[in-house]
Amino acid sequence: MKRMDKVKLYKSAKEPEIYHYFNANKEKLCMYRHKYYDAAGKRREKKKSGFKTEKAALKALLEVKAATLRGETKHIENDNLTISDYVDLWFEKNCKKKKWSNNSVLIREQAIRLHFKPLLGRYKLQNLNDVIYQENFIDVLAEQYKPSTVHQAHNVFKTIINAAIKERILLHNPLVDIVLPANTKRDETGKKQENYLTPTELVTFLNDAKQNENITNYTFLLVIAYTGMRCGEACGLQWKNINFKEHTITIERSRDYGGTHKPKTLNSYRTILVEEAVMKQLETYKKWCKQKLLTYGLKLMDEDEYENDDTFVFISHLSGEPIGPNNTAKIMYKSIQRTRLPKITLHGLRHTHCTILLNRGLNVKVIAERLGNTPKMIYEIYGHVLKEMEEASVAAFSQSLNEVGAKSGASS
Repeated sequence: MKRMDKVKLYKSAKEPEIYHYFNANKEKLCMYRHKYYDAAGKRREKKKSGFKTEKAALKALLEVKAATLRGETKHIENDNLTISDYVDLWFEKNCKKKKWSNNSVLIREQAIRLHFKPLLGRYKLQNLNDVIYQENFIDVLAEQYKPSTVHQAHNVFKTIINAAIKERILLHNPLVDIVLPANTKRDETGKKQENYLTPTELVTFLNDAKQNENITNYTFLLVIAYTGMRCGEACGLQWKNINFKEHTITIERSRDYGGTHKPKTLNSYRTILVEEAVMKQLETYKKWCKQKLLTYGLKLMDEDEYENDDTFVFISHLSGEPIGPNNTAKIMYKSIQRTRLPKITLHGLRHTHCTILLNRGLNVKVIAERLGNTPKMIYEIYGHVLKEMEEASVAAFSQSLNEVGAKSGASS
């Protein structure tokens, strides 16, 4: 089609903002040109061509007029915005605000470059619907990646969609009725495989680690199992965070593939009480660290200066350098292979810690504070455990009444 500024327009006799014109093939087409004021009070014009009939152009014009009256000018102005363009704007805006950790920036940049742009970038944002998203994104990823990766990509894209809704570029969430690949692992018999160990299995696991792993690996696993802290939080611990007098550990940073940064959320900043056996192991480990670091010409602060010691707690037994997530994931695999315990991830030790506390009947709020979560997150993540506890409590209550009834002769 010729450029519209070079095409002669003929105004409609019925509606002053409707025009017709002739394209290069002498075909009669219609368009609308609507002038309005945006949210900032600036004069703007919205136009669209290519309608087959004047009635179709008028219908589209009335929809635009109604939208401007509702204050949906950003929706109107961005109707040609592609997903590729919007994710770039979203990423750049949030990077400037420095809202994300280095690791979060890396994850989002990779998702945009590897997934969002190649699979969805060509679509207009306002044309996206659940069918396009399901068939061209979720189903395609599911054929190439494990379910957890698909879930992670989906969660990032949901964040992008929510941002577009908040900016009024989108008026509703187009991602309804999306079917994600099952994220539940199952064993050889098809039984659901949970990502946590029972207390007995945890004891077996830690005993194996103590016997077969080096002192750094064992101490690292012991701390996570007994505190429920995240892997990155454990990697980020410095000796000034360990208070041997008060038997507490303070979490105030995290270390991962993206480097050292602030904890995941505000709730993640916390000081937790730690079992005496764990503190004794940390004392033993600290002595080992002093000797290891001395071989590299380094040393830890004296006991009375520990508050200023920013040396990382967990160091490699080979190099003396702080360990990272890539090292720790291998530890779990080796121990699971040796013990033939249910396959769990390193994060599964955190789930194990929480599950054991829940099954002991501890207050959800107390557990949430210990894990650096909110009570709502505990209910969402560990709902299956709470459901089992509820069923057990109902059975226990009924049994108690039956026993009393039996003694009083009231039972049937």
